[in-house]
This record gives sequence, C-alpha cells and structure tokens, in this order.
Amino acid sequence: MSTTHADLRKRAEARTALNQRLKNLLVDNLELATPAGEIGDDQPLFGRGLELDSLDTLEIVVMVEENFGVSISDDDSGVFGSVNKLADFIVEQGGTIEQSGIVEQGGIVERSGEIPAVENA
Repeated sequence: MSTTHADLRKRAEARTALNQRLKNLLVDNLELATPAGEIGDDQPLFGRGLELDSLDTLEIVVMVEENFGVSISDDDSGVFGSVNKLADFIVEQGGTIEQSGIVEQGGIVERSGEIPAVENA
C-alpha cells in the first residue's frame, strides 16, 4: 500500500494539531507566561528553553497521563526534551487525544470525545 500525498498531508496536519494541543496544555497547566503560539516544536522545555524546572516534571507527567492516557516512567526522561519529543512518545505509546468539540482522526474531521493519537508515517 503506497502513501499518497493526501495521506501525508493528513498525517502532517494531525501531528501539527497534536503539537498545538501539547503547547496549549503546557501553557494552561503550568501557567506559563509564554503564549502557546510562541513555543517552538523543538524548543527545549527545561533550562534556557521554557525555563521549566524539576517541579514542573511531575505536572507534565500527570498532564500527559490525564489527557493522552500515557504513563511516563523515570526511564523515559528523554521525552521532556521538547514538544516534538513529548509528541513522539505519546504516538509511540499509542496515546489518545481527549478533546471536546471537533477533532481530527486521520484527516477526517468528526465530533468525538476521544481519538487515537497521530500514527508515525
């Protein structure tokens, strides 16, 4: 089965939506002063990036579990590197995106409370 341009576009749009959802959750849950739209996908979350600290780690763990159904263990510390790394982890773990209203699954817009996270290409 070959991947079409439309399939690739749908996957890219779904990944963009996942990253934006993560940024919004980070801003809301951690009460960041930085607007979600100003957070880069590869911007470091800790240190010189968003300047998060170790106390924020627990909040992110809880946020990911509550919103995507994915548990982050001590062995998974690399997922805290950036929004892209967090999104990669959620996808690899088969997480789900819980949203109200219009959601996108595989490029198909539908109304639902829960959809599977974006699959890797």
